[in-house]
Amino acid sequence: SKPDLIFLDVNLPKFSGTEVLERIRSKNQFDKIPVVILTTSSRKEDREKMLKLGANDYIIKSNTKMNLGAKLNDLLFHKN
Repeated sequence: SKPDLIFLDVNLPKFSGTEVLERIRSKNQFDKIPVVILTTSSRKEDREKMLKLGANDYIIKSNTKMNLGAKLNDLLFHKN
């Protein structure tokens, strides 16, 4: 079965989050699943790169509690 949503950290032990996102988006079975990046990086360049690679949203971990519920609702229940 496929997940409804993927949370992806940018800093992973064996691969970068960028590599994982590229792999997810290259597979037809996963290309429509929303991917949310969770990271400590607030750099504009990092955000733009992940969104360009196909992430649906980018959440900075320090803001997670405040934004997570609203982001989940939007991604899971307001699909285009």
